[in-house]
Amino acid sequence: MSTNDYVKFVTQQFVRYMDQPKEERKKQREKRKREKPPLLYYWFGMIPLSLQLLFRKKS
Repeated sequence: MSTNDYVKFVTQQFVRYMDQPKEERKKQREKRKREKPPLLYYWFGMIPLSLQLLFRKKS
């Protein structure tokens, strides 16, 4: 992808984003925040999940 194509793509995405109503942008932002995995899993992957399942199984 050439630099010109990249600038064109970024500009199109920015214009599309700015054309949306403010409420719609806010809803999308909140939706992305809700769909994010918990911070512990994001930083350490599957290790916390596996330990949690292991200790839950033993109890």
